[in-house]
Amino acid sequence: MALRDLRAYLELLESKGMLRRVRAPVSPVLEIPEVLRRVMRSRGPAVLFENVQGHPGWRVAGNIFCCEEAVALGLGVSSLDELGQRVPTPASLTRADVTTLLRYASYLPREARPDFEERPGLRLTDLPAFKSWPKDAGRYLTYALVVHRERGELGESTNFGVYRVMIVNEREAVVHWQTYKRGYAEHLRAIERGEAKVPVALVIGADPGTLLAGAMPAPYPLDKYLVAGALRGEGVEVTTLPNGVRVPAHAEVILEGTVDLSDLREEGPFGDHVGFYDKPDRRFPTFRLEKAYARPDPIYYGTVVGRPPMEDSVIAKVAERAFLPLARSLYPEVVDYSFPSSGWAQGLAVVSIRKTMPGQAVRVAMGLLGLGQFSLTKVIIMVDADIDPHDMDQVTWAFSTFVDPSRDIIVVPQAPADELDIAYLPRRRVGAKLIVDATRKLRDESGAEPPEELRPDDETVKLVDRRWAEYGL
Repeated sequence: MALRDLRAYLELLESKGMLRRVRAPVSPVLEIPEVLRRVMRSRGPAVLFENVQGHPGWRVAGNIFCCEEAVALGLGVSSLDELGQRVPTPASLTRADVTTLLRYASYLPREARPDFEERPGLRLTDLPAFKSWPKDAGRYLTYALVVHRERGELGESTNFGVYRVMIVNEREAVVHWQTYKRGYAEHLRAIERGEAKVPVALVIGADPGTLLAGAMPAPYPLDKYLVAGALRGEGVEVTTLPNGVRVPAHAEVILEGTVDLSDLREEGPFGDHVGFYDKPDRRFPTFRLEKAYARPDPIYYGTVVGRPPMEDSVIAKVAERAFLPLARSLYPEVVDYSFPSSGWAQGLAVVSIRKTMPGQAVRVAMGLLGLGQFSLTKVIIMVDADIDPHDMDQVTWAFSTFVDPSRDIIVVPQAPADELDIAYLPRRRVGAKLIVDATRKLRDESGAEPPEELRPDDETVKLVDRRWAEYGL
């Protein structure tokens, strides 16, 4: 049985000793974010602040995805690697039997009675939104799911993504949906249809599977509620708002409104996950609140970002594990991959492959760099199957041993880039990719037979295995 909502998840974490309650008075302006950063850097637990200054009746949850164990607990799996068995891929759908198809069907959303009620007096400024860093332009919704309908050439679906939202006043905010995100794609489609506004809902606080799905790079037209259902192992219960947008029925807060595509405003600066302020360089559309809904005694969930490690490192690990089967279905030679947390979730990727032919590492790297989370990756390091991509000591050995910089380092110019990457200043959205082939080189690649590697004698290995207990080591 999947967890119903955020409250059930927090209760579960508390029962496992993975949540702490803070009853001291705290402010969401700078203080709570600083507390959360210190907790995150010490690999501490989830936190529930119960006395939020200036916001009576509200509680604030933070660092709820504090570690992989907490996420696995919330999604009902023993390991995040199990998520890859749930998320459908084109290959799994093609060869699925009736039982598998029925399981996938169980991931579809279903209508349910909402737990929230309309709150006519609730305004954006009533929310305990964070100001995370001293020079931030204001207070931000940092983990609001921006939910909207998609109407494109491949049909209609629902998308929701995590885009930072800068509060301007009681009823207006600026939505920072980036160029390569699905929200911006619908922005462009709406303009082509001659529409000036996109109906949306900002969702704050939902079950862990739905929250995590919002941060995952699922391509259109894949419905994000299907992804959320796969992560949960059960379909999300939803309700349809008057503006036609489907939202989680058990969310804490729903802000119904429109994004005005004709009203573009400056947004930022904002202290971002690369460890620097992201300064304004273009304008983003304006959200206008029309109706607000909330549960009694609502819980606000926000995250804070900055130089890694932060909570987003754990969130990114979910996408990494869930979409590994997709990468393997497209490139069967892929064994595993890792996005190290110090590379702020997507800046650096390490991929291990079973290499059987010349140029294979570069071929796979070029393909992956156009896929999902990899599309904004700046550096990709390819290693052999016997190298664990999660062990940077092994990766460093492969890099130092097998790379000839004049032969094995490839720069790909004019490629999509993360808008938040300060290395690309003053240019944004376009940059270079770096492919490093740290695999062993075949004769056709190096022009020579590879040297013989050190390997222990098989009989000696068996002898030591047999007598290991006698050594007392």
